[in-house]
Amino acid sequence: MNLYLMRHGIALPAEDPSVVHDSDRPLSQKGDKRTRKAARGLRRLSIPFDVILTSPVLRARQTADAVARELDAEALVKEISSLAPESTVDHLLFGLTRYKNHEHLLLVGHEPLLSNTLSHLLGGKSTRGVNVEFKKGALCRIEIDGLPPSNPGKLHWFLSPKQLRLFSERPAK
Repeated sequence: MNLYLMRHGIALPAEDPSVVHDSDRPLSQKGDKRTRKAARGLRRLSIPFDVILTSPVLRARQTADAVARELDAEALVKEISSLAPESTVDHLLFGLTRYKNHEHLLLVGHEPLLSNTLSHLLGGKSTRGVNVEFKKGALCRIEIDGLPPSNPGKLHWFLSPKQLRLFSERPAK
């Protein structure tokens, strides 16, 4: 099973006067533009996602929707509360068990949940894990043996937001 972890795009600052509640912070104009460009780069990777799971928080949902539109996969988007910013790795992994028969899951969420999840999946509970930082719009692929995983996962790649956007600019082969 392959998990693809993606952090939401750049959002309006929390102190923006239009923001009433943090969960309602939308992508900024810059964030929306970069997210759509990253989505075009993601399309170039030709990943056959079975489902696109997103946090219910607006900025993550907007990121997931932009990716889904670019991939013509709007029907694959599902919100799950276990990807919300206040969630834990254990809660997320439990929430993912209903998708254990899928091969390619894209998870769109927040820090520090994504880096904690990646660290847990690579290092397991018995180690201190791996120190990872997800920039806004970053994406990685980790292979695990199932949900819940019984062995440490394998990191196949980790793309910065800039690297992902660059894929959208490369000429097709």
